[in-house]
Amino acid sequence: MAAIPGFSLSLEELMGPELKVALIGQGTLRELQFKASQPLLIPRQGAIQALVDTALQDLDAVILAESLSLYKKPAASAYPRWSETERTALFNSALALSTLAGIQYYSSSRKTMRTFYETSTVIDGPDTKRPQVDPVYPRAPAELMLYARQKDLTFGDTIYQYEYHALSDALIFVQQNLTAMTIGIIPAIGKHKLRSVIAVFDAEDQLLIYVASLAQAVSIPGMKEQIGKSFSTRTDAILKWFTGQADKALQ
Repeated sequence: MAAIPGFSLSLEELMGPELKVALIGQGTLRELQFKASQPLLIPRQGAIQALVDTALQDLDAVILAESLSLYKKPAASAYPRWSETERTALFNSALALSTLAGIQYYSSSRKTMRTFYETSTVIDGPDTKRPQVDPVYPRAPAELMLYARQKDLTFGDTIYQYEYHALSDALIFVQQNLTAMTIGIIPAIGKHKLRSVIAVFDAEDQLLIYVASLAQAVSIPGMKEQIGKSFSTRTDAILKWFTGQADKALQ
């Protein structure tokens, strides 16, 4: 997954003609599956397909929530493909995990907006948990691993591992829970049983943003449905967060 010189792909190459037309018409596409066998919205790019396929196999996922969205690059942006400066700025924006604190999502159970992460802090490791400032790099490294402590108002205080992959045509970020997640006192997702993937593709004058959340939930009646609906609305919050970060990085 090393970052090497290359060319951006068109939307049709990444999605196929039918999904392209649907996405342009609707702005955002969403899919929610239970006991998913394969993703339905995943772009046609080898690195992201390999990561999601591996997650499906590792987790034996019973929940898969996907979203696709388009971000129009500003007029001053490099064309036909992002510059190294722009790619690095977007990469550093995705490392700014502290900016996730306070973001909102729509709670389908409460029928209202709700805070997603109350706190979000990069830490030095899953054992010591010492807070760190968000890292910034002069050039996006091909691969990077970070740890974060994030307090989720639904699933509690969780330690996460973040993997970052900087490719010539895409930036891919993978979040995995290292501690168990609960809803109140009820176990919901065991440790290492959640993976969330954000992939940002350079698609000529636009960015194509793909978000997938995959989980193996505990077998409690109604639990996977509750978690699945929550994941669907949370992917929208992550999309909104990243597009806000892109606004700052590319303007």
